[in-house]
Amino acid sequence: MKPILQNLVEMTGHRDHLRLEVSVLSTLQTLSSIVEVRALELFTDGGVPHVRPRSWVEDGQLVSTDSEAAADPRRETLDKYPALRDCIANHGDSALASPRRGRHVLWLPVWMHDKVNTCLEITQSRSFSAHKLEVLKGVFQVYQNYQSLLDYSERDALTGLFNRKTFDEQFSRHALNGLASGRSGTVTESIAPEEGSLPGEPVQQWLAVVDIDHFKLVNDRFGHLYGDEVLILIANILRSSFRSHDRIFRFGGEEFVVLLRSTTLSTAHRVFNRFRLAVQEYHFPQVGQVTVSLGFVSTNRGSPVEILGQADQALYYAKEHGRNQVCFYDDLVASGQLAAKVANDDVELF
Repeated sequence: MKPILQNLVEMTGHRDHLRLEVSVLSTLQTLSSIVEVRALELFTDGGVPHVRPRSWVEDGQLVSTDSEAAADPRRETLDKYPALRDCIANHGDSALASPRRGRHVLWLPVWMHDKVNTCLEITQSRSFSAHKLEVLKGVFQVYQNYQSLLDYSERDALTGLFNRKTFDEQFSRHALNGLASGRSGTVTESIAPEEGSLPGEPVQQWLAVVDIDHFKLVNDRFGHLYGDEVLILIANILRSSFRSHDRIFRFGGEEFVVLLRSTTLSTAHRVFNRFRLAVQEYHFPQVGQVTVSLGFVSTNRGSPVEILGQADQALYYAKEHGRNQVCFYDDLVASGQLAAKVANDDVELF
């Protein structure tokens, strides 16, 4: 019991979902008769529910991946896990199966906001006793409760999107991802370019800053209650316009930030403009039509402060030159519309 308590103390010391996930797997791995532990990610691709391992043991070490789920070669359809599929369909809290002799599997789905995106899978060499199930579910409940607390602290209260604090933490880590991926047990995979990309076009990461056009007029004319409704509806359109492994943040006020991962420039243009058109064509109750302006930049060069500043420059160019448009920072610099700025520590030189 003492090692479990020590592991639980360590587990609740983390302030990051992925590290917490790896920590709970490490805790479960120490229990007797456990053969394998994995954290599975559940997602839908083309309307079909899928499962793929997100954290697992490899060569005696716990490793994890945050690559695009739909492109993961390890993915399988949920139908290959009938016990887990039925458990989720019935809003159950656990599922058991014995796929073959000497392999007994327990699945513990993580329910958040009435959905399951993650599931812990525990395999042992003999059937689970009542006492063992009680211990495993106790550890899992601590993990799930702490996941909920982390999720609450990371989100904007009005829209449910990630907040500015979470962006600062995630983007700093994202900017160092190339360095970090070579160590600390994290693996990344290359993603094939999407359909519609130009031949030989490199896959990159992109940061976009989104601003609602004339939002102050919405608040002044219709009141803050309708202004808040516009923010909530824009957040919903953002969620439906991007993939599950992209990241969307509310910076406060009418400003949002999108981290678009593993895609090409031409696809980024297409995706951002598709979102802009979705907002333009949406009828907002009482308010009517609302539009957004967007500036974006590649995250491959510069510090987080520089990257965010460049996206901001592109956004303000869009707002000052007609609004309701998408502007790419590098295009504006290349055409002479913007002058590149040079950052020197905390001072920006123009």
